[in-house]
Amino acid sequence: MLEPIRHPGSKESIVKSGMVREILYKDEKLRLSLQFSRPNDPFIQSIRKACMRAVNQKFGKGTLLEENVRVLVPDTPEAPEILPGVKNIVAIASGKGGVGKSTVAANLAVALAQTGARVGLIDADVYGPSIPKMFHVEMDRPSARTEDGLEWIVPVEKYGVKLLSIGLFVKPEDAVVWRGPMATSALKQLISQGDWGMLDYLLIDLPPGTGDVHLTMVQEVPVTGVVIVTTPQEVALAAVIKGINMFEGERINVPVLGIVENMAWFTPEELPGNRYYIFGKEGGKKLAEKAGIPLLGQIPIIQGIRESGDSGEPVALHPDKPAGREFRDLARSVKQVVDKRNAEKEPTKKVEITSR
Repeated sequence: MLEPIRHPGSKESIVKSGMVREILYKDEKLRLSLQFSRPNDPFIQSIRKACMRAVNQKFGKGTLLEENVRVLVPDTPEAPEILPGVKNIVAIASGKGGVGKSTVAANLAVALAQTGARVGLIDADVYGPSIPKMFHVEMDRPSARTEDGLEWIVPVEKYGVKLLSIGLFVKPEDAVVWRGPMATSALKQLISQGDWGMLDYLLIDLPPGTGDVHLTMVQEVPVTGVVIVTTPQEVALAAVIKGINMFEGERINVPVLGIVENMAWFTPEELPGNRYYIFGKEGGKKLAEKAGIPLLGQIPIIQGIRESGDSGEPVALHPDKPAGREFRDLARSVKQVVDKRNAEKEPTKKVEITSR
């Protein structure tokens, strides 16, 4: 009856391989025990259901119930906690490239640090790392230290922010030509081997879109929430919806903290009362309202933001200037939504993804 059922991985019969440990009829209930070699075996549920079907087809519906199929797995030592000193991990994401995600991440990190918070920033955009340029540390190299036989990467520190980026390990003019597994492995190293110490916020600047790096992040660490950056035009907003659906979907279930509408309008210096909606008007605001997600800020097109990014001196360093005030207000909004999320929801767990 159960012998024809095979484990898809080993191709062996679950009876001949010894996976069926016990079949017991007790208290007018049939009970079955199945032994698996690892707790994250992706075929646990499918084999469980196959056993139920086989028994119920032979002896009648309801003979073997799901709650009476016991799954046995070996005890595994508890893995050491990653980033034990980090209070909040906030991912900065975008549906598509070119929306100013890294500019927002860099200035948000600086603005949070200026409030007295302890802040770290990981540049996880491994194919186009721009954070080193924005902090003017392109030629800096992280140092290393060894403690209790473990090697740690000591982040570069600038403007009160601890930084790690693939861009700090290669020449600025060199292209990073890596396959997906190499990119995800690099991110794991930046996260788990970074000597981050005690932080209030660790921001992770993700690549545009949705892909391997995003999945690696949510599997590696419990992400407090995601801030999504967009511009107001329709093509950018359509990609944002995909990002929201990915993070808040059942398999990942990471809260989206809010949306930042970048390049919201342009105001010429000589006409300070005028606003020109070059990329459309309030598309990010309308999407946030429709999705029931907070709008964390609307950042206008300001020449000083571009100039500060190119010079390696984030405009958030100058909260007395209009552009600096925008990021000061954004930092305040992010702090509020993070505090609200932590007060109202259970801590996020690392994601277990066993198959695509």
